[in-house]
Amino acid sequence: MKAAERLAEWTGALEYEQIPEEVVEAAKLHLLDTIGCGLAASALGVATEGRTAMAELGGEPQASVIGLDQPLPAPNAAFANAMLCHGLDFDDTHPDSVAHVSVVVVPAALAAAEATGADGRELLAAIVGGNEVVARVGMVASGRFHERGFHPTAICGIFGGTTAVARLSGAAVTATTSALGIGGSFAGGLFAYLDDGTATKPMHPAWAAHGAHLATRLAVLGAEGPAGVFENRFGLYDAFVGERVDLDAQLADLGERWETLRIAYKPYPACHYIHGSLGATATLADAVDPAEVAEIVVTVPEGAGIALVLEPAAAKQTPRSEYEARFSLQYSTAAMLVHGHVGVRSFADEAISDPRVLELAAKVRYETRDYPTAFGGGVRIRLRDGRTLEADCPFQRGGPENPMTADEIREKFRGNAGLALADPRPLEEAILALETFDDVRGLLRQPVAA
Repeated sequence: MKAAERLAEWTGALEYEQIPEEVVEAAKLHLLDTIGCGLAASALGVATEGRTAMAELGGEPQASVIGLDQPLPAPNAAFANAMLCHGLDFDDTHPDSVAHVSVVVVPAALAAAEATGADGRELLAAIVGGNEVVARVGMVASGRFHERGFHPTAICGIFGGTTAVARLSGAAVTATTSALGIGGSFAGGLFAYLDDGTATKPMHPAWAAHGAHLATRLAVLGAEGPAGVFENRFGLYDAFVGERVDLDAQLADLGERWETLRIAYKPYPACHYIHGSLGATATLADAVDPAEVAEIVVTVPEGAGIALVLEPAAAKQTPRSEYEARFSLQYSTAAMLVHGHVGVRSFADEAISDPRVLELAAKVRYETRDYPTAFGGGVRIRLRDGRTLEADCPFQRGGPENPMTADEIREKFRGNAGLALADPRPLEEAILALETFDDVRGLLRQPVAA
C-alpha cells in the first residue's frame, strides 16, 4: 500500500473517541491560538488582501471569514483565513518538520466543517488527523525543504489540509488518495521573498488550504491523482529535496505517537528560528542599558535558519519592511533590549525605523553552536565597562521541552483577539468546548462580528 493510501485510510477512519484526551485538548488550544492570530492580523490590517480578493469573487455563502459578516465559498474562506492567521508569523510550528501546521489545517478544516454542518467532534478528529499528516510528511525531510528554498508549511501542509477536508466531505479512501496525489501537484511556496522583504509568505498556507479544498472536490468528481505522490519517480521528495525518501517509519505508529502534542506555540510574532536566541535575550533585558552595549553575539545552530534570519547581515540590521523585520534576529534582539519586550506592534513601520533599535542592531553578530533543536539559541552581550552577560535557551519557549501552559496560551489568545473583539471570552470558551457543538457553523460568526 502506498503512503497516500495509508494516510487516506487512517485519517478517514480515525474516531474522536480514539484520540487521547491530552491530544484533543492540545488540538483545541492550537485552534484557539490560530484564530487569535488571525483576529490580531485583521485588527492591525495585516494580510487582509486575501480576504478582500476572496470577497470580490463572491459565491455561495458556506463558511465564515474573520472580519467579514458574509460567509464565502469554503475554499475561498479557507484561503482568506489562512492568510490572516499567518500574517503576523505568530502561529504555531512543528519543530521537527519545521512546518507551520495549524495555519493550514485549521482554516481548511473549519471551512469544510461549516460547509457540511459537521459537529465539533468531527472537526477535532479531522484537525488531529491533518496535524499528524503534516508533521510526518515534513519530519522525514526535516530542514531539507528550507535548504532548497522551499517552504514546508505549504508543501507539507496541503496534505494535512486535504485529509481534513476529505474526511469532513465524506470522501472515500480512493478519492482521498487521489486528492493527496492532486495536492502534490498543487504544492509550492518559495522563500524568494526574503531577498526583497515582501510579505508573500502568508499566501503560502492560504494557497495550501485553498488547494486542499480544490484537490478534494476534484477527486470526488473523479479527477485522478497519483497514489505514489510520495514514493514515485518525480514524487514529492525527489522534486523538493532531491532524492527519494521512505515514509514507512513515520507511518508505522499512526494512532500511537501523536505529533500534535509536539507542535510548538510562539511567544513572539516572528520567525521561529529567532525564538531560542530571543528568549535568551529576554532573560537579560532588565539588566542591560542599551546605551552601554558594546557588542551582541547571538548563538544559533548550524542550518537553514541562518539564511532566513541572519543573512545578509546588512539587510537584517536595517529591515525595509514589517515582514523583513520578523525575519531579522538582529532587529528582534535590539528591539527586545531597547523596549524590554517583542510583541505584535514591535514590527510596525514606525517601530522598525526607531534609531535606538537600529543603532543596537548594527552591533549584533552571530556564532554557531550545537543545540538539541533547530530553534535553540543564546546570546552574549559585552558592555562598555568590560562586563559580559550571557544566557542560553536550548529549547525555545512554547516547544514541547519548554512548554507554555494552557493559561499562557489562553492569555496570548485574549491579547490577540482583544485587538478585534470587545470581549474575546465567549469565543475562547466556545472553542475550548468545541466537542459539545452539534453544528460548528456558529463558532466564528456570533462573537467575531465585533
